[in-house]
Amino acid sequence: MKILVLGAGVIGVTSAWYLRQAGHEVTVIERRAAVAEETSHANGGQISVSHAEPWANPRALPQMLAWLGREDAPLLFRLRPYDLPLIKWSLAFLGNCLPARAHANTRAIVHLALESRKRLQILRQQLSAADGADFNFAYDGLQKGILHLYTDRQSFSHAIRAARLMRRYGLAREPIDAQTCVDIEPALAPVRERLVGGDYTPADESGDACRFTQALAARAAAAGVEFCFNAPITRLDLRGRQVEGVILRDGRRFQAEASVLALGSYSAPFLRPYGIRLPVYPAKGYSATLNLEPDAPAPSVSLTDDSRKLVFSRLGNRLRIAGTAEFNGYNLALNLSRCQALLTRARELFPELRFFGDPQFWCGLRPATPSNVPLIGQGKLAGLWLNTGHGTLGWTLACGSAAALAALIAGQHPGVDFPFLEFKGQKKDTLSFRQRMARS
Repeated sequence: MKILVLGAGVIGVTSAWYLRQAGHEVTVIERRAAVAEETSHANGGQISVSHAEPWANPRALPQMLAWLGREDAPLLFRLRPYDLPLIKWSLAFLGNCLPARAHANTRAIVHLALESRKRLQILRQQLSAADGADFNFAYDGLQKGILHLYTDRQSFSHAIRAARLMRRYGLAREPIDAQTCVDIEPALAPVRERLVGGDYTPADESGDACRFTQALAARAAAAGVEFCFNAPITRLDLRGRQVEGVILRDGRRFQAEASVLALGSYSAPFLRPYGIRLPVYPAKGYSATLNLEPDAPAPSVSLTDDSRKLVFSRLGNRLRIAGTAEFNGYNLALNLSRCQALLTRARELFPELRFFGDPQFWCGLRPATPSNVPLIGQGKLAGLWLNTGHGTLGWTLACGSAAALAALIAGQHPGVDFPFLEFKGQKKDTLSFRQRMARS
């Protein structure tokens, strides 16, 4: 089958890889000059199944009320009466904060994330073993787990409950005391007395998502995937309600039997002219990358600071600090207060941290759904498939999402208990994938 993949971030590139491995003729269309130029460029660098608890949970509303008026708030909503998509998204977000919904969403994300992490590990083994002179599949990856740390007892108590729920769904996320946190990551020793505890997921990983995407794209191109860069898409090529391809701004027409929408936060406005309202809104995240001095007492285990919605990942001789979410439309201007908050927290946790040069600040638009559950499967137009809405877990869920999508396009069971999308025109007596999973 001839398939177009729209977008060359980590979701688009992994989709192209798995589709090509399934034997399809694949073309990736990207408006930028290279892969991973937007949301995948400088993210937190975690493969974090342990971060599967959605933002929308019973604690979210009290937290947001406490953060009102703070420019550096971990979650910052800039609600405006004319921004109807954000108003609708926010109302749906509040609905997903109900305990039953939050538990169901956690379950779905954990199941897909576990499958995705397994797929990544298999992929890394395969490509690393096949490395030749023309390829290098290194991406500053570390397999040292992810440590969640807490400096207040209320957050730690909630984390214990969240970890218990995730263990029920198959994730080994274990609560630990403050001293064990320091034993796992000695760079935390200077703040040992401030820690009240943590939890540790030894099978989680970290690395540079941009370098990963670039390396996988090179492998995909060598395997026959065609990449078309500097190619903004104007619209879908439609015949009735059947998608036959896309038309570019320069007038070029690309036709295919199937098209995969992997445009991240831009997926929603792209489909709006066709009467399709995707529940995806851009959550602007920030990062700071520090060039570490030799022997600097910086963490080597990837850390998550849940109370501040921040992560810390060691990328070779660099430290990436990333996180927070600002709901402010498609605005990509750097907010210096939010940038500074990253450095302030880093100095609080690692007072002896030393780096040279200026921090490299960055922000990107993460495609968030109100539930944090991504949209994967058949769209409302025939021939259109969705792989979008992964929020902060794009790299974590990328391989699992792409492999599942390839199975769905082939008419096969993805093998994951997850609410995949199905075309609304299906026969009413057709079982959903979730129903078939329950019966299998």
